[in-house]
Amino acid sequence: MHKFTVSVTREIEADTAEEAALLLYQELSRGSVPDRYTVTDETTVTTEVKLDREKADEFASIDHTADPGNW
Repeated sequence: MHKFTVSVTREIEADTAEEAALLLYQELSRGSVPDRYTVTDETTVTTEVKLDREKADEFASIDHTADPGNW
């Protein structure tokens, strides 16, 4: 299994870094789930990913921990 760093980028105006983080948390907890991500792999190759909302929702509805390939 490979390791990836997945980031969500939002421009947020705030007075401090902590306030910006709290505002992002507030946005994510109230709004829709983001569909654009920056993904960096173990070799530091970065890819911009835009998910198809319908496919992403279908994937999220399945318990992938039950897949023997994840054991």
